[in-house]
Amino acid sequence: MKKAILSFAILTILGFIFVFGFDLTQLYNFQKYFGNPIILPCGTGSMAKAAFNPTAIVKNGKIYLLYREEDWTGVRRWNGTSRIGLGESEDGIHFHLNSTPIIVPTLPYEKPGGCEDPRITEVGDTYYLTYTAYNGSAARLCEAISTDLTHWKKIGPILPNVGWSKSGAILNKKINGKYIMYFGDSSIYIAYSTDLIHWKASPYPVLTPRSGMFDSALVEPGPAPIMTDKGILLIYNGADYSHRYSIGAVIFSKDDPTQIVKRLNKPFLQPTKSWEKYGQTPNVVFAEGLVELKNEWILYYGAADTYVCAAIMSY
Repeated sequence: MKKAILSFAILTILGFIFVFGFDLTQLYNFQKYFGNPIILPCGTGSMAKAAFNPTAIVKNGKIYLLYREEDWTGVRRWNGTSRIGLGESEDGIHFHLNSTPIIVPTLPYEKPGGCEDPRITEVGDTYYLTYTAYNGSAARLCEAISTDLTHWKKIGPILPNVGWSKSGAILNKKINGKYIMYFGDSSIYIAYSTDLIHWKASPYPVLTPRSGMFDSALVEPGPAPIMTDKGILLIYNGADYSHRYSIGAVIFSKDDPTQIVKRLNKPFLQPTKSWEKYGQTPNVVFAEGLVELKNEWILYYGAADTYVCAAIMSY
């Protein structure tokens, strides 16, 4: 009994350290859920081809998962229109999925590719969702807002002066009087806002690929960043020149969010399972959601651009 109490105390301390003053190497404690994938493509409708690249948020003790659904519509080399679906779970693994998507392509710059790859942040009583609108030739980073996770108001493209923009991950706290957003799908850039709606992007990257490493070809933000005592934790996705996607992490200064404090040299999650190696895009693990629930951190990621999976770290 004493050993059990001691073990629980140690795990609780580790969990506290992870949130408030952790070392990046603790991320290697994430374990892929043994029952992955947790959501698969199904039916003949909006998620007939794929269900992947999920983000997540906790509300009233439940996890809400917003994920990319893809169907088989489309023409020529490109095939499939994406929408954003919603699922609800008590345990973070077993989800009740809405019968219809919550965000669908309705505007010219969203068709025919659709609405892709959501990332969510909560500030006050409002949820801010970024997603990529793809018209078949150009990607535009867009935003939608909601107070209930079901009804969303589209804001439209939020970086109109950036020709190609994707993958916006917003920190829910101000730094030096401004909110920040990391974005980009080659290098990672930063944008600033006072109201979470109007954004101004810096032209200079804050994180770039590294030759000969797992992120040698590109880097792309993952879930919404988290403020810690050590700095701003950004989990990100990196690819090498064999198009193999893995998951790494970096800490930026909490005083200057453009300055790197520490960066992992090796990914803490990489494609090893068959459902991560084979699918619409082989050899991909791609994270966009991170939540804390019931003494667990759950990282949600897309596998092979086809499935939704989870990795868990208990404390």
